[in-house]
Amino acid sequence: MTRLSFSVGVAALFVIATAQAAELPESIKQAGTLRLTVNSTYAPMEYRDPTTNQLVGLDIDLANELAKRLGVKIVWSETPFAELIPSLQTKRADFIISGISDRGSRRETADFIDYLATGPQFFVLTENAAKSPIDLCGKKVGTTRSTSFPVEIEKWSKQNCEANGKPAVQYVPGENSIDVRNQLKQGRIDAAVQGSETLPYAQGQEAGKYRILGEPFSTGYQGIMFRKDDAALREVVTEHLAAMMADGSYKAILDKYGLGANAVAQPMMNASTQ
Repeated sequence: MTRLSFSVGVAALFVIATAQAAELPESIKQAGTLRLTVNSTYAPMEYRDPTTNQLVGLDIDLANELAKRLGVKIVWSETPFAELIPSLQTKRADFIISGISDRGSRRETADFIDYLATGPQFFVLTENAAKSPIDLCGKKVGTTRSTSFPVEIEKWSKQNCEANGKPAVQYVPGENSIDVRNQLKQGRIDAAVQGSETLPYAQGQEAGKYRILGEPFSTGYQGIMFRKDDAALREVVTEHLAAMMADGSYKAILDKYGLGANAVAQPMMNASTQ
């Protein structure tokens, strides 16, 4: 067993061991509601259906199923990605499930229950001449500024471009994934980076528009984010998420969005090595 697989296994066992017979905090039980906020520009994780304008997506379905099992309703709100963590810290949200990556730098005041494998991936317009990621050295590459992707791009550039005497990737910030794709279509950037879980949906929505370059260039997990002092809520949600993984309802939701390959076997606490 590798060091990584061992640490992930320990994380998963910790979750299972601490999630037994958990109960909702009394304040949530009395209110009968969970207050959740999302950034609805990250399809297929969370987005507004272009036909109905309803809030939909993989995270929305997972949260709704969790709430059903918890016996509560969800009061949804929306916020820019950069405001997700502040909304948790200021208790405007009970937890965050909104395409947010588990990272060590985010664990000072929060814990993650990881539920989806992910990784940043380069893509270009179909007609772009680039054949592989190395062709992007010296090129303008856009991604959402408030995510972990700018740091991942810089790291990749140093290891693959600069270390081999090639010019560095030129990072160009965007407000969200929609803005980044628009910059790409307008010719303001040469390539872009999004989470691997979002690209099949983008390709399906704009057939023939985008081409993926290579595999995800780092690996990690998306997680449900809880305040560290909210262990009771974290444990009861984890217990029900584990039950969904065991009975197949979790996998059915992932399959609905074409992301069955991104499934994890069981919830894991703070398991990402990023």
